[in-house]
Amino acid sequence: MPGRYPPGTMSLPPGPRGPLEVARAFRTFTRDPDGAILDLSTRYGDVVSLRIGTELVVVLADPELIGELLLDKDAAFMKDNVTRGLAQVLGKGLLTSEGELWRKQRKLIAPSLSKKQIASYADAMVLHGRRYAERLSNGEVRDLHADMSAVTLAIVVATLFGTELAGGQERVGVVVDQYMEDFHALVHSWRRLFPEWFPFPERRRGNRTVKELDALVFDIIRRKRASKERGDDLLSRLLLARDESEPSSGMDDQQLRDEVITLFMAGHETTANALAWTLLLLAEHPEIDARVSCEVASVLGTRAAAAEDVAKLPVTRAVIDESMRLYPPAHIIGRESLREVRLGEYTIPRGTSVLASPWAMHHDRRFFPDPEAFRPDRWLDGSTASLPRYAYMPFGGGPRVCVGNHFAMMEAVLVLATIVQRVRFERISRAPVRAQPAITLRPVDGVPLRVALRAPRVSA
Repeated sequence: MPGRYPPGTMSLPPGPRGPLEVARAFRTFTRDPDGAILDLSTRYGDVVSLRIGTELVVVLADPELIGELLLDKDAAFMKDNVTRGLAQVLGKGLLTSEGELWRKQRKLIAPSLSKKQIASYADAMVLHGRRYAERLSNGEVRDLHADMSAVTLAIVVATLFGTELAGGQERVGVVVDQYMEDFHALVHSWRRLFPEWFPFPERRRGNRTVKELDALVFDIIRRKRASKERGDDLLSRLLLARDESEPSSGMDDQQLRDEVITLFMAGHETTANALAWTLLLLAEHPEIDARVSCEVASVLGTRAAAAEDVAKLPVTRAVIDESMRLYPPAHIIGRESLREVRLGEYTIPRGTSVLASPWAMHHDRRFFPDPEAFRPDRWLDGSTASLPRYAYMPFGGGPRVCVGNHFAMMEAVLVLATIVQRVRFERISRAPVRAQPAITLRPVDGVPLRVALRAPRVSA
């Protein structure tokens, strides 16, 4: 049976054993997988095994072993069953595809998201960040997670499609948010133990979401193809993308749909979370907020930011790096072994789920002293220069590192700098903002903060 050690042939890595301990571990893991991984590695070591239902799970908490998983022995693994479940909405896009299809698509898409190409998207990032900041009123209370979701949604629509969405962006944002909540309910609860065909309400809603997104995206693709006009938007570039071995043919509509929805959901959700957590942390640390404001004022004055300013804002970048250390948007990475494979001193059987948690690594005091503290200076004073390669991985690692990492980082820096020019935010409560370990690491009940205006409007 896949994922099971044949009796008497090999030993499991250490971990919870016995019915009560396994049940307790299962309950903890489904509620807080990242915290469970950090706790398990503290108790049992850098390689831990446990069962979640009938599934054998091996957890890695060592950067060298994570490097084996993501890079050295990448060919021995595919995405885990949780990630594969996203194929319901993402199809065979970059996140869920495997093998030759993934290699071909990565080769086609990567040039459109290179550092050189994404510079043309900076103006849209700054424009929508500025529009948001200029609408704010002094003293009002805002949900920064909802706000950043709206800003990044506007940016991804402008840069991906180059056109307005039929029916409005707000509806799409609501649909995507509902899908995230439903998927979380399916994989981080007892529902995970049921087969995929079981008709939970969350799964039925997911099917309706897919149909709605399909209608929207296929309509845009058809209109783009028919117009023959190509702009700088990502969809236009994907329509023109060609494999050197097949220069006469590009992606068909279905593959375009899968890649577009993958880029849409990943680009919108992860950056929104990163910005929301960052603005929360700045509200909780006004002395660091003041440093960012000073840097932005020194570099930009009252003018709008541009792509070339990203390199001139090291404190702003360090704040985002530290925010993504504490709250990595892609907080857990899962693989499933395609064959028996050696990781460290253990032989992992075929069909085993192998997990690595960026969140757990980022909160490991072996690599980050005082790991719970928000200390952006650790990225400026050289103390992180000698980190093991996979101790910090907010965008994953190995061949399947996030293809949009440069886009996301430029967007986060430019939007943060643009907002900081005009406003700062203040906490209205001392209650902690809890994180939900869904597909991405999201705030559970939003990020309510009070607006405090501090600068004139940015001149055009």
